[in-house]
Amino acid sequence: MGETETRPELDEVWSWLGQVPDPEIPVISLVDLGIIRDVEWLDDRLVVTVTPTYSGCPATSMINFEIEKALRGHGIADLELKRQLSPAWTTDWISAEGLEKLRDYGIAPPLRNMGEQVPCPRCGSLDTELISQFGSTPCKSNWRCKACLEPFERFKCH
Repeated sequence: MGETETRPELDEVWSWLGQVPDPEIPVISLVDLGIIRDVEWLDDRLVVTVTPTYSGCPATSMINFEIEKALRGHGIADLELKRQLSPAWTTDWISAEGLEKLRDYGIAPPLRNMGEQVPCPRCGSLDTELISQFGSTPCKSNWRCKACLEPFERFKCH
């Protein structure tokens, strides 16, 4: 198998991938973001299936680079990154821990059950307003809290 004596268990590989941060939102891992769809061994080749947040995501090449760097750093020599566009990624795939990490970082997480109400990630107020559909990345929009007067981003539901 190349550089490693024995093949690591998949749980260990998932753990390693859980340490790889999203390049655009570094407080959340690629696993918590839900874009790592599958990890499997095919003979001696490790295949990691990745579904980008959307097909034109500008961070896709950086994400692949970081995955490869992390796994090669753990001795994985035979590695394949497989891009899977269907089914399309959805914010429903973000883990509960990932949603908390977004909120703690000051980004309102995508919450479908809230309808048009977007709680401020800083003070929790529902008295918020949309400023712009476009935030610092295509996945986020800009909002303002009328209670604490702080601007914040919301991770768009999709």
